[in-house]
Amino acid sequence: MTGEPGGAATDAMQFWDERYVSRRTEHGRIWSGDVNSTVEQQLKGLPPGSALELGSGEGADALWLAAQGWNVTALDISSVALAVGAAEATKEGLSDRIEWVQTDLATWRPSAQYDLVMSAFLHSPVEFPREAVLRRAVSAVAPGGSLLIVGHGGFPPMSEHAHGTDFPSFPSPDDVLASLHLPSGWAVETNALIERTAKWRDEQDVVLVDTVLRVRRDE
Repeated sequence: MTGEPGGAATDAMQFWDERYVSRRTEHGRIWSGDVNSTVEQQLKGLPPGSALELGSGEGADALWLAAQGWNVTALDISSVALAVGAAEATKEGLSDRIEWVQTDLATWRPSAQYDLVMSAFLHSPVEFPREAVLRRAVSAVAPGGSLLIVGHGGFPPMSEHAHGTDFPSFPSPDDVLASLHLPSGWAVETNALIERTAKWRDEQDVVLVDTVLRVRRDE
């Protein structure tokens, strides 16, 4: 794993490392460890190749991709989250298919191209240039490859933020598409709001809305 400590990056690393430690459950992680159902729906059946995940967190989506035969590079700012994913990869016999890389996406620049580039819920309560990061991700997609961006369509209905006005609204799929400034030679395969059912913190079912944009580079 490689890091880029210093200044704002150090502040963000500290924020996310502390978050992944302070919110751990008895299972040793924040999240369920299961692939996001929208990600699975969008990618299941694609022929495996090389994949890059931006903001992999504890690695559930990266682990699922690796289990489908993909060779994955998983990027995240939190070494704590990456360690959770790496430990699970070892347990599942997937270590040879995933490279876990600690980096600050705010300053990251692509150095290779991949058959799939994806980000799922790349949102941050601390300052983060999300649009610029996703625009840079476009250049990491190899000819014939895909870019998948899944985001929140709104706060969960049981969240303390759901009915407040202190937070800006989440961008729509059309907003995300426009912000990418795609050149010619790209095809839109999914541009939608997709509902899914998930377990909330009290194990109650809740309906969530995801913004989903999947585009393919034809040339």
